[in-house]
Amino acid sequence: MEAILFDWDGTLVDSLGAFHAANSSVMAAFGLPFDVVAYRRNYVPDWQEMYRRLGVPGDRLEEANTLWETAFAGNGELVAAFPGVAAALERLRYDGAVLGIVTAGHRAIVEAQLERTGLAGLLPIRVFGDDLAVHKPDPEPLRRALRLAGHGHRPERSAYVGDAPTDMRMAVAVGARAIGIESVLGDPDELRAAGAVEVAPSVAEWVDRHLAAASNGEGP
Repeated sequence: MEAILFDWDGTLVDSLGAFHAANSSVMAAFGLPFDVVAYRRNYVPDWQEMYRRLGVPGDRLEEANTLWETAFAGNGELVAAFPGVAAALERLRYDGAVLGIVTAGHRAIVEAQLERTGLAGLLPIRVFGDDLAVHKPDPEPLRRALRLAGHGHRPERSAYVGDAPTDMRMAVAVGARAIGIESVLGDPDELRAAGAVEVAPSVAEWVDRHLAAASNGEGP
């Protein structure tokens, strides 16, 4: 496999607490209800569209974004790499994989998290949510990551690992192998319905499976 690319939030790092706290603050400021069920039901990678679905008026989206940035910054310490992620990425890199992320998160926020979690040096290929005008499941963010990975990184020899159905749809649209990770957003059946060829409870467990299969000559 030439390139293995990952979603960030909910896949490599546990950011649900920070996101929930920030979104709860915003919804409370607008007098709107919010809980994990509402988040899951209305989630899309485009935050503006998600906030519209949650009831924020279109002409107040920038106000909501400013509130969110302030609230999220105050909860940044809640974002941490999932157990075993760093070691799993090290093993993939040692095995020869080119690694990176394709995330809906904005560059300024995620790059700081990459450094703080110690994962920056393991993920050199990076496409952020504010790099392009389109968002998952549009295939262009993943296509851009494959271009950044260098000549010869073909979609059919690559994988995208994520925790949401939109991640799976993006991978399928590009022709990459779609790997689902269970999460609040990633119900296993929904991930498979969106195109996941494998579903695992964590990145660390999927890497164990992947490298074991590769050592037995069972590559994709």
